[in-house]
Amino acid sequence: MRASPNVESTPPEPMPDTAGSMAGNTVAGSGGTLTRVIGLALAWGLAGSLVFLSLSRIQAIPGMRRVSVDYYLAVATLVAVVVGTAWWTVRTLRRPVGQRPRHGDSQWSIAGRHFKKNRLAMAGLAVMILLYVITLITPLIAPFDPAEQGNIILSRYLPPSGEHLMGTDKFGRDIFSRVLYGARISLTIGFIAVAISITLGTLIGAFAGYFGGIVDGILMRFTDMMLSFPRLVLLIVVIALFEPNIYLVVIVLGLTGWMGTARLVRGEVLSLREREFVQAARALGMGDWRIIFRHVIPNTMAPVIVSATLGIGQTILTEASLSFLGLGVQPPTPSWGNMVSDGRDALINAWWIATFPGIAIVITVVAFNLLGDGLRDALDPRLRT
Repeated sequence: MRASPNVESTPPEPMPDTAGSMAGNTVAGSGGTLTRVIGLALAWGLAGSLVFLSLSRIQAIPGMRRVSVDYYLAVATLVAVVVGTAWWTVRTLRRPVGQRPRHGDSQWSIAGRHFKKNRLAMAGLAVMILLYVITLITPLIAPFDPAEQGNIILSRYLPPSGEHLMGTDKFGRDIFSRVLYGARISLTIGFIAVAISITLGTLIGAFAGYFGGIVDGILMRFTDMMLSFPRLVLLIVVIALFEPNIYLVVIVLGLTGWMGTARLVRGEVLSLREREFVQAARALGMGDWRIIFRHVIPNTMAPVIVSATLGIGQTILTEASLSFLGLGVQPPTPSWGNMVSDGRDALINAWWIATFPGIAIVITVVAFNLLGDGLRDALDPRLRT
């Protein structure tokens, strides 16, 4: 019999590869379990090491005549690290491997999953967290006072050893202790200066982009004028006119690093002010200030966060350059920049004086750059793979 032309022959549906999918899930599950085990082992190893190094100082606190706020802050940070590690362990063990959240995915959760897949960015985040934890508990783990000078004849220019892990300088001061305390200065300056510059740049860029017209012209011409001056030269001129100190360095770095953020935010706001949600807010009678702070600025946070992360590394490098030139943090306060400057005259005979602070600067700047690149790739939908 001849087949009817109206009857369409449909190919049989392929049978699902149950064995293959089960094998894939098994491999993925074993890989996720191994990653969890390694992460938990590293976290508890770090927390245990910090507790072990701090135990002798913690036991000595009740016998001290004067206990500074730094010690209490260090103890509180150490307790927070242990409690946070325990909470993360319980949360990790109770969540099945590969389980997705039950609620709908937001843009931030999608960006978070993409960020976790970037191993270099996760390494940068881990180094950044470790650096800030170490800076907070430095009083408990630093073996010596960073400004304490030993016997110059017997203890100067000692190479790295068991007593002095990174050697000593020309005054007999312990380099390892000075690197730890220098991290507090450099990271604090970088964080506060970037906070000032990001806040100022976000406000100027938002006002210029939202209001436009004369306001935009005045603010952007002022921004262009600031960009026309070389930043390092401007910093040197301003700091040279006053007595260099930490507060002046922070303020000057913050007030000279906002221009890039302002132009970035302005470009975002020029697009956002024409969106439907802004038009709806205007139709509901909301004022310009409320629209800017409640609707416009929150939608520019993704590029601002990336700019802030990249800016911290650059600010630390700029502060180190100023301290190297003698215009930043002044001795005897330790800073990575002035430590490198102290060791430049003895690079051959006492290489460790400048090498270890230099390595600390490189690791810190690279970590922040990796973190910034990972955030940029995760927050920008066009760069997600």
